[in-house]
Amino acid sequence: MSLPNCPKCSSEYTYEDRDLLVCPECGHEWSASGGAEDEEGRVVKDANGNILKDGDSITVIKDLKVKGSSSVIKIGTKVKNIRLIDGDHDIDCKIDGFGAMKLKSEFVKKI
Repeated sequence: MSLPNCPKCSSEYTYEDRDLLVCPECGHEWSASGGAEDEEGRVVKDANGNILKDGDSITVIKDLKVKGSSSVIKIGTKVKNIRLIDGDHDIDCKIDGFGAMKLKSEFVKKI
């Protein structure tokens, strides 16, 4: 079985990582199952209606309680390098002081 070349840089050295294909030369990741159709079919928007994509930076627009903890993610918290996922909480990210977190796009705005 041969893997497709990278759609960004046309490198032939792509490899599989779970359900993604990865290019070691340019770092581009894409879905192994559906290609660009799946990525373009799913649109995630922030509270202001701006379209979000992987790698964007966002700001939290509402104090968010952290489930299972007494701490709160404060309004104005900046989050870098988000990753979009399927599900109710459609943003996967790391927040300084909290660690890995999943957020709903309706409570963030794009920077």
